[in-house]
Amino acid sequence: MLEQPWWRGAVIYQIYPRSFMDANNDGIGDLRGIIQKLPYIKSLGVDAIWISPFFKSPMKDFGYDISDYRDVDPMFGTMDDFDDLMAEAKQKDIKVVIDQVLSHTSDQHEWFIESKSSRTNPKADWYVWADAKPDGSPPNNWLSIFGGVAWQWEPRRQQYYLHNFLTEQPDLNFHNPEVRQHVLDNVEYWLKKGVDGFRLDAINFCFHDAQLRDNPAKPENERKGRGFSEDNPYAYQYHYFNNTQPENVSFMEDIRALMDKYPGVVTLGEISSEDSLLTMAQYTKGNKRLHMAYSFELLTEDSSPKYIRQTIEELEANLSDGWPCWAIGNHDVQRVATRWNKVDKTKANPAQVKMFNAMLSSLRGSVCSYQGEELGLVEADIPFELLQDPYGITFWPNFKGRDGCRTPMPWTNEAAKGGFSAADSTWLPVVEPHINQAVSTQENDSDSMLNHYRAFLAWRKEQPTLRYGDIEFLEASDELLVFVRTYEGQATLAAFNFSTETQQYHIAHNLKLEALNVPGFDVAKLTGSELMLAPFQAAYFRSSLID
Repeated sequence: MLEQPWWRGAVIYQIYPRSFMDANNDGIGDLRGIIQKLPYIKSLGVDAIWISPFFKSPMKDFGYDISDYRDVDPMFGTMDDFDDLMAEAKQKDIKVVIDQVLSHTSDQHEWFIESKSSRTNPKADWYVWADAKPDGSPPNNWLSIFGGVAWQWEPRRQQYYLHNFLTEQPDLNFHNPEVRQHVLDNVEYWLKKGVDGFRLDAINFCFHDAQLRDNPAKPENERKGRGFSEDNPYAYQYHYFNNTQPENVSFMEDIRALMDKYPGVVTLGEISSEDSLLTMAQYTKGNKRLHMAYSFELLTEDSSPKYIRQTIEELEANLSDGWPCWAIGNHDVQRVATRWNKVDKTKANPAQVKMFNAMLSSLRGSVCSYQGEELGLVEADIPFELLQDPYGITFWPNFKGRDGCRTPMPWTNEAAKGGFSAADSTWLPVVEPHINQAVSTQENDSDSMLNHYRAFLAWRKEQPTLRYGDIEFLEASDELLVFVRTYEGQATLAAFNFSTETQQYHIAHNLKLEALNVPGFDVAKLTGSELMLAPFQAAYFRSSLID
């Protein structure tokens, strides 16, 4: 078997540190908490962890507004804690990927504090500044993802600055070569710390249109959200000019050139553009840009086999030599056990959760698995008075924000706060449905979602076709997703029933199938050329062509 980089076909477990484990009992998760739970992470069989931002920050957007890229926020611990985490993870052969938020900083970052002070200071051109129109209004019609215009007036300079996200998240001016170099220097700081890779937040937002042209209006029938509420006015425009600019491609090459100095390091870009699949292909092209990219295309409400197939085939058609990474959940969207639940959105359907996790791990590419997906956690219902997310507060009640997927991990059903913390209160509540799905409960159930997750990933590690192989979809009914993964002369057919009813699939006459015993799934009934799949069943077969 050809030797592959560690990240190809890897399962990357996303940790939202505020909500993973609280070691110092202040109600907020921290780096020491992650260290405590490394044995648990190791038991899952994942290859790496991706840690959401833990850098110094005013926390207006919970760490995605960074005020110091080279320091740990005291909320999460110290740099010594991070160094210990790196050492412990390495000892357990767990790779560590960290977030990098490059397109914008906090308005408390020293760069912005200097930049806004005047039009003549050394960092005056480090952010995106523009004069008002003659009537005093913003320079163009660009909108913020978090609602309202994307421009904020700064009286010291008598100019507007651009913020694609919160007002407190001013956008850096990547047209300035000094900015690009300083951003890369900050990234290299962590490379020297020994990290194994970077998840690059909103990486297609680095450059803006230098002419500041207006975005064109989008017809109502095309206003479909990808990671944002569809009643958000942001959906009313084609975002042709405030992100995904041609100049950004060369910056991807600058990032890759830096990575290549540190063998084995990987980059994973988050893409949200007007054509995210095409942008993913562009940003990973030619083995000289990003190693991998992912988008919000499978983080939507649509869980139909038809949509999943169309999404993956569209990417494959454009990808050439790139490598995808797929996710069906993360810290920005409703939990998949609720979002894709066809039975009862208030509680997990174990059979469905098992099938979703297996399907995700069987696609061509690497996998991002969000903390709690191994437990089948459902979306937490957070009342308005307890909301923390400014996005949800703005768009309540039509869109309740991201707090429901960010609540603390339930470690035990026998302790207050689910064993997450001994504090009197936690930053978000630990909800009762999650207590019932706690790790301690599922550990003792051989048929639990947690134990299935572990057993399936252990089995997957022994299947090179699923980790590295090409993918070809087969025609099937609307309720079935069927594809073949091929690698070095071996082929595996995978079939998934997305419905609540038993489904029949007709095997093509030129295919010979040998059923595989997969942990947690009954062997599907195969009679002649007819395959019967129970509700939410996944089935795998060694496949070969009949001459």
